[in-house]
Amino acid sequence: MPHMAIEYSANLDAKVDMGGLCALVSRTILETGLFDPGAVRVRAFRAEAYAIADRLPENGFIDMNFRIGKGRSAEEKKRAGEAIFAVVTDHLGSLFATPHFALSLEIREIDAELSWKKNAIHPRLRGK
Repeated sequence: MPHMAIEYSANLDAKVDMGGLCALVSRTILETGLFDPGAVRVRAFRAEAYAIADRLPENGFIDMNFRIGKGRSAEEKKRAGEAIFAVVTDHLGSLFATPHFALSLEIREIDAELSWKKNAIHPRLRGK
């Protein structure tokens, strides 16, 4: 279970290929070597309504919420977060050329006792 939810302001539609960003984040998550490929989910959600900072219409944001299961050390979680944040920051470099963009990432661990899952993808990818 690593699930990345990317929430973004609607005014970024013309500036960012969200499908491409999701693919980039997915590749980066897998490249860490910390997560099973069958568990990775990356999706983007467009925020139609938002008010950012001084509410200028050109202000935009991307907020990444990365939910993972327990079992990784603090160093591993930090390494994954740094890798994801670095590749996304680089990919979105042009947005930082103006003073109207904010990017954030948070990693949250899921309590296994309060999380239910059923995944038919795992056996297929594991060859079982």
